[in-house]
Amino acid sequence: MALTPSTMLPLGTAAPEFELWCAVNERHYHLNDLKSDKATVIMFICNHCPYVKHVQVGLVELAADYIPKGVSFIAINSNDVENYPADHPDKMKEDAERLHYPFPYLFDETQEVARAYDAACTPDFYIFDDSLLCVYRGQMDHSRPGNDKPVTGEHIREALDKMLNGEQIGEDQIPSIGCNIKWK
Repeated sequence: MALTPSTMLPLGTAAPEFELWCAVNERHYHLNDLKSDKATVIMFICNHCPYVKHVQVGLVELAADYIPKGVSFIAINSNDVENYPADHPDKMKEDAERLHYPFPYLFDETQEVARAYDAACTPDFYIFDDSLLCVYRGQMDHSRPGNDKPVTGEHIREALDKMLNGEQIGEDQIPSIGCNIKWK
């Protein structure tokens, strides 16, 4: 496991369009099918990474708190499933159903979407505004496996609260850190 930080996509970058297959309901979705007119959280996750496993329940809680407020959440797995079979779409479906993901869990088989977003690690988080411009990219919170800090989602919550209240999100954002995306 290579510890990798986010590459920190420049703020103001437009969210790259995509069409990806959802491992849970076996449908294809475009970004425009899933985006919100308030805020859209895009997260690159997977099944096997201990950093993702550490925050999975917190992700479900975070989404459950903000989806009713009009925020859209989209999870994408871009890992190489040939060399990392635990990230195969069948396993994605199992994880999503077991954890009751309230968001689509999409499979980026070609890894083109991860490259377009300049994603580097799992988990890697982005928040886009109503115009799909990047306003936040960074960590969920300070919790990491083994550091005894609770998973709160405080940094994403703070950014979403500011967006929903019409406030500016500060540019001082801390990169997420986790396992590197498993490139083919």
